[in-house]
Amino acid sequence: MNAKPNTIIQVQNLSKSFGNLQVLKNISLDVYQGDVIAIIGPSGCGKSTLLRTLAELQPALNGTFSLAKNSVGDASVIALVLTERLSLENTTVHDVVAMGRYPYTSFLGGLSEMDKQIIQQSLEDVGLGDTAQSFFNDHSDGEKQRTLIAKALAQQTPIILLDEPTAHLDLPNRIRVLQLLRRVAREQQKTILISTHELDLAVKLSDRIMLMTPGKGIQLDTPDNLRQKDAFTTAFGMDIFNPI
Repeated sequence: MNAKPNTIIQVQNLSKSFGNLQVLKNISLDVYQGDVIAIIGPSGCGKSTLLRTLAELQPALNGTFSLAKNSVGDASVIALVLTERLSLENTTVHDVVAMGRYPYTSFLGGLSEMDKQIIQQSLEDVGLGDTAQSFFNDHSDGEKQRTLIAKALAQQTPIILLDEPTAHLDLPNRIRVLQLLRRVAREQQKTILISTHELDLAVKLSDRIMLMTPGKGIQLDTPDNLRQKDAFTTAFGMDIFNPI
């Protein structure tokens, strides 16, 4: 499989198992610069596992993958947002987002004026511009999630991986965050992969959808093409666009 000039993620025959349970099986795909891809599928199909494997948080059973010219695991290449609830004592929102600048400053390095501007802009982008000096643990789960997304934006990587980024968010903020990610991809040519259960928003805001079906592998195509092939009905066992 020869990579195209703008291919930023390339996966070949990737597999992953937990004991006797095979979650990913022989997955191959190309993702291009500026792509917004929503990863959807029934619970347990391997959405989160795929993202964690690409971020090298979990080893693959077999297969190969490359990210941004083989810079796998480089914090200046990949930003990752997970759904785990975090508790950070005596840590301000500003401090959490500032962690996104560590690949450029080192852990003990000071923040430049440019770093501080990037941090503040990232907070404003997710609607938390006036919360910088408040404590992270004093915020709701939704505000914490937006803080972590701001951290990923401040990291300024060409690839952003997000596992259920709209979890804990109300509808207006779900729309706001997904629109922000799409705008960032367009204006800055970032590649964004999002695992989500928000199928309606995924269809509206993604360029392509990676539909994962247990035992049947993946389909990576535009939302319209997948609907025309009844791929969603096959994956979920019902017409999810007309459930009644």
